[in-house]
Amino acid sequence: MTDAVGSIDMPDAEDEAPEARKKARKGGKRGKKGPFGRLALFYRQIIAELRKVVWPTRGQLTTYTTVVIIFVVVMIGLVTVIDFGLQEAVKYVLG
Repeated sequence: MTDAVGSIDMPDAEDEAPEARKKARKGGKRGKKGPFGRLALFYRQIIAELRKVVWPTRGQLTTYTTVVIIFVVVMIGLVTVIDFGLQEAVKYVLG
C-alpha cells in the first residue's frame, strides 16, 4: 500500500490482535480517580502551565501599557473626527 507524503499509517481495527483491544483503557490518567482527584490534577496542570509563561518585566509592562493607551486615544480621536465629518455631511445633504 502506498501512502501520500506526510500521511500517517493507521492500522485498521480488524488488524489489531483481540488482546490488544482488551488492554486499551479508557480515560487515561483520569480513568480511576474520583472528582477530587480530577480537580487536583486540573489545578496541578494549571500551575505547570503558568510556570511555562514568560512574564514581562516591569519596564516591558509599562511600555506595552503606554503603547496601548496611546493607540486607544488616537483611535478615539480618529473616530470622533470621522463622526463629526459624517454628521456635518448629513446636515448639508438633508438640510
